[in-house]
Amino acid sequence: MLTNSFLFKKVPGFIALLIYATVMSGVLMFYSSVELTGSVSDYTGRTFSLLTASAGNPYFLVTVCVLCLVPLFTKLPRKAAIQLVMQFALLLVLSFVAKTVLKHITEIPRPYSYQLQSLGIVHSADEFYQLTDSEKEKAVQLATANVSDWRTSHWQGETNYSLPSGHTIFAAVCVVFWGGFFWKKHQLTAASLLILWATGVGISRIWLGMHWSTDILASIACAGLLYLFIPEWKDT
Repeated sequence: MLTNSFLFKKVPGFIALLIYATVMSGVLMFYSSVELTGSVSDYTGRTFSLLTASAGNPYFLVTVCVLCLVPLFTKLPRKAAIQLVMQFALLLVLSFVAKTVLKHITEIPRPYSYQLQSLGIVHSADEFYQLTDSEKEKAVQLATANVSDWRTSHWQGETNYSLPSGHTIFAAVCVVFWGGFFWKKHQLTAASLLILWATGVGISRIWLGMHWSTDILASIACAGLLYLFIPEWKDT
């Protein structure tokens, strides 16, 4: 029957992801790039740093643990709860593999590498990626005279390529999986809060100079594609 079909069970997740993609697209129409130089208030820097940390290594594990407690609070049967967590774990593994492979294939420089070029620290964005790790760190350090530490501290920690955004893939995976779960349970407030958080993560990546708007949208699409590879069990 249609109601028991594999794709039909995916519909709530894709509804949640579509809403996220629509909201994020609307935001990116007005906030697709940002001036990376100049001073930044501690409140602004701390807010965006916390948002990006919630979807990055190692603090994404805190987010994962919180979400994996959802079956407990919704009083799912033990078997269904275990299956749900297994599905989520598989989706996380697939997203990590996809992110790693795609970065090596696309090799698109991050926005901040062009800022380093603009400041005369490197001759080109591509040249930055030819430097050793220590040379990259020194190049970013030279930018601290013009760029806030709230940003450069992240630049030093992430010197790989831009597409896709690992943080956004993680946020989108949470939306398509747990947002879909909340949608099935008619817990629209929880689904909305999850989408709001994921949107904040995407904005933080733009604000920090880590990603282009196309990286954000491509990452959301990637999460949706990966979700199709997750098995569905009758009990969930």
